[in-house]
Order: sequence, then C-alpha cells, then structure tokens
Amino acid sequence: MNTASESAAHVRWLTDEEQRVWRSFMHAATLLEDHLDRQLQRDAGMPHIYYGLLVQLSEAPRRRLRMTELAKKAKITRSRLSHAITRLERNGWVSREDCPSDKRGQFAVLTEAGTEVLRRAAPGHVGAVRQALFDRLSPEQQKTLGEIMEIVAEGLQPDEAGADLPWLR
Repeated sequence: MNTASESAAHVRWLTDEEQRVWRSFMHAATLLEDHLDRQLQRDAGMPHIYYGLLVQLSEAPRRRLRMTELAKKAKITRSRLSHAITRLERNGWVSREDCPSDKRGQFAVLTEAGTEVLRRAAPGHVGAVRQALFDRLSPEQQKTLGEIMEIVAEGLQPDEAGADLPWLR
C-alpha cells in the first residue's frame, strides 16, 4: 500500500508556468460565470443555469427533453435539475409532462412564456458574453481558444458506463 509521501514522490507537479496558466484559467472562469450570472439575474431575473436550461429546451425538438437528457446536457444532478425545473414551472416558463412510454419518465417542456422570456433575455446575455470574452480576443485568439476548449472537453468526455456522473445521480 502506498503512503501519501510515496504517492507525492510520483506526482508530476505543475511547473511555475503551468501553475500560472492554471490559476489564470480558474480565476477567469470564475469571474466569467459570476459576470454572466449577475447580468442574467439583473436583466432577466434568473441565474445563468436557468438560462442554459431554457436554451437547451428551446433547441430541442418540440421544445421538450426528457429530464434525464436535460440533466445530462446541463451536466447537473437530477436532483438539482428537478429543483430548477420546479422554480421554472412556478414562473410559468417550463411545464412537465409524463412520458407515455415510461411511467417514471418526465419531459421538461418550454412554454410560450418561457420562449418569450428567453427571447427577451438573449440579447443582453449575448452582449455580456461578447463584451466579457470575444471583444477582448483577436479572431486568431478566439480560434485558438475554441480549439483548446474542444481538446480539453474531448479528453474529459466521460464514458458513461460505470462512471459516477452528476446527471446519473
């Protein structure tokens, strides 16, 4: 059995430059998420996560997704999704429908009111994204950032078989 000191001896510690990049990434990601969340709370009365759920539903066929599929797309637990959908239902932006082929399954469905709130919120959100990210980068930097994020996401894309994934909890 390895002790903590034996394990630490085999760790590829981050170089000073890697540490700088990592901390810059984490700092920027946290600030960006906070910036977008505050903008949506102020302008649309909803957190960023709710906006993302409405967008997912707006892009789905017939503006509806199985709850398990929506949790997977949002990368959140089914419990957290259920809580969010309850709040969105109270606002009249989403409704739930039973799944005819699976008595335990439910669909989240974007309502007309949800479509309208999303339509009104989208310009401000896009403006906040553009101002916070794209306006600060050259076209070449944008392309590079996109390529880097695709590589990172691809490497982290889990094999769902046996994985402890939030949307399966």
